[in-house]
Amino acid sequence: MLKVLFIYLVCLEQISDLSMLKAETHKFESHYLDNLVGDEIDFYERSPINFVEKFSCPLILFQGLDDKVVPPIQARKIYQALKEKGLHVALIEYEGEQHGFRKAENIKFTLEQQMLFFARMVGHFEVAD
Repeated sequence: MLKVLFIYLVCLEQISDLSMLKAETHKFESHYLDNLVGDEIDFYERSPINFVEKFSCPLILFQGLDDKVVPPIQARKIYQALKEKGLHVALIEYEGEQHGFRKAENIKFTLEQQMLFFARMVGHFEVAD
């Protein structure tokens, strides 16, 4: 099995539970999962929520509250689990955003927050205007 190590993690419209996603995403998107992921065993083995104990890095999550492809519960579920584990985790939700942020101010804010997140994680450095 491939072992992947992360120092910091940024997630946009993240999937935490594939079984839940299949049940809650809209009909068109739900059919992707069968061909791209596999069966229920694969869903379990590829869902980060089932392996919270393996997470060790700080992460920041960004989620549109009107996302029908990856519903907000996906971000909230992994956020809560990682917070309970004691990890440095942040969740930023955007009212009126769907899958893939479209509002310029939200795109800009997301990029700024990612930069600040990395700045806090690696230590002080100057952020250009």
